Amino acid sequence: MDGVQERDGGEYAIEAAGLRKTFNGVAAVDGVSFSVRRGEVFGFLGPNGAGKTTTVRMLTGVIRPDGGSARILGHDIVRAPVRAKQGFGVVPETANAYADLTAGQNLMLVAGLYGLDRSKAERRAEALLSALGLFERQDDRVQGFSKGMKQRLILAMALLHEPDLLFLDEPTGGLDVQSTHLILSMLRDLNAAGTTIFLTTHNMDEANRLCDRVAIMRTGRIVALDAPERLKMAIERLHTVEVSFDGRVEAGALAALAGIVSADREGDRWVIATADVDAAVRALVGFAGAEGLRIVRLNTPAPTLDEAFLRLTEGTG
Repeated sequence: MDGVQERDGGEYAIEAAGLRKTFNGVAAVDGVSFSVRRGEVFGFLGPNGAGKTTTVRMLTGVIRPDGGSARILGHDIVRAPVRAKQGFGVVPETANAYADLTAGQNLMLVAGLYGLDRSKAERRAEALLSALGLFERQDDRVQGFSKGMKQRLILAMALLHEPDLLFLDEPTGGLDVQSTHLILSMLRDLNAAGTTIFLTTHNMDEANRLCDRVAIMRTGRIVALDAPERLKMAIERLHTVEVSFDGRVEAGALAALAGIVSADREGDRWVIATADVDAAVRALVGFAGAEGLRIVRLNTPAPTLDEAFLRLTEGTG
């Protein structure tokens, strides 16, 4: 990508090509390439040590890559770091507000760093603090804030300059229900208004509900990248059929049916493992008819993002 003219527009908010970073002879990031479209919510998943944090630190200009390149909102993060950083905000996993300053003072400090007009910054700060439930605490020192309050303040600080792109690292990790709800609600509103969101998370349910696409990293490389639903359906697995009858059934009788690999009882239902859902369902219906039983419930649950994550990252613990 070197030699490409700097630009503010373009289809992509993030363009990473062959990013590499080595520490003490060990490749933490090994040739990572991907792009994030403008207006997208992009999830970045992986077990501890997979290279997620190192990748994000290169994308945000905290460390220089040993190889490859990254363009953020059209600007090379190494050659034009200031222009790139002006367009994005960062919410780290650990709150980094100044504890001896008030919430309002922290926000005005950010305003000064970005060269924002004071009166405009104050109006923007008031709106953000109100939206995040912190307006009544704006004159209180951060050292007295709970973890959830600190995380909400960090989000306000990251949004003060109205960035087009927002990087978030575990934004709701360990937070109370109220803080989690406020943050997720604001993220949805921001994205609906056009903000691109890059979300690093271990919360599979959160990624499944928020993200348009997710990338899964393992040992420094991206091993999968797709929409959550397509990613879940793409993994090779035995499918599950859940069935309940109105009478007693023996496990051996079910296991002997065509297409059924195993049958385990869980409460009042049977959990069937099969490689062919259609064949298993037909066999169960036929079995019920032959035995004079009525099927009370029949369900074929879809695989979860947790299953895809575990399958794609197995062996990395």
